[in-house]
Amino acid sequence: MDIIKFITYLQKEKKTSTNTCDAYTRDLTAFQAYLLERGVLDADKAGGADVAAYMMALKNEGRSKATVNRKLSSIRSYYKYLQRQGTIKENPAETIKTPRIEKKQLKYLTIEEVERLLETPDDSIKGIRDRAILEVMYATGIRVSELIELKLKDINFRMGFVTCNGGHGRARIVPMGAIARRALDEYMLKSRIVFMEGKDEKNPDGPLFVNYQGEAFTRQGLWKVLKKYGELSGLDGKLTPHILRTSFGVHMVQNGADLRSLQELMGNEDIMAMEIFLSVTKNRIKDVYDRTHPRA
Repeated sequence: MDIIKFITYLQKEKKTSTNTCDAYTRDLTAFQAYLLERGVLDADKAGGADVAAYMMALKNEGRSKATVNRKLSSIRSYYKYLQRQGTIKENPAETIKTPRIEKKQLKYLTIEEVERLLETPDDSIKGIRDRAILEVMYATGIRVSELIELKLKDINFRMGFVTCNGGHGRARIVPMGAIARRALDEYMLKSRIVFMEGKDEKNPDGPLFVNYQGEAFTRQGLWKVLKKYGELSGLDGKLTPHILRTSFGVHMVQNGADLRSLQELMGNEDIMAMEIFLSVTKNRIKDVYDRTHPRA
């Protein structure tokens, strides 16, 4: 089982993110170890019975259905790669059924709750910075890790867009709305210049959002900011960076965005993962029908 060649292919040809490649590596290494215990010395010659037995073993270990599905997906992808290379004729994982997963209810904020959150920061130097952080997060839907990695050069203030450098996949450009741009302009003029005192504030490679020491935020630091404003706006226990990102996606779909465009904006590699947003639209249509049809 040549995992290294497969991962290299994903990185160079498919431009797969580092996190996804790491997951593939873990999944395939565990599968290879299982096959060796089963007496299958060459994983490339494994059959459907071997894959099915591995899935059953994972289930007996108490692994969640989501974990089993992910591992099966990794194994399928590896054997598809071997098929394209001409190494094998049939994919032994192709006919294995994936466990059915109950769909989780999508958690997000209403537009009114988001507006209440964004109005919470005060006009202090710190409040101006925090308002810019919240506005940019909601305006772009970028991940926490992407936000704290933003550099000054990643923001086009004139055109109003953010460049995410591709640490989670392909690089992408995400527009910002007028309100987020104004909040960011105010942060640059009134807050960042103070936090960066004694440092090169115009360095294009410097972090966009900085703490009191003029240094980039940590994940924990940003979580504290969100926790504080979640409590102040009455969203305590309901607000996380992921929920704010999900709210971006839900509100875009509710206002007519198609899934393919949303996928590009959010930087998700799998279009299937975006279909959860459709459930919100379906529920909304049902509510409208129930309210308006005379025989509903």
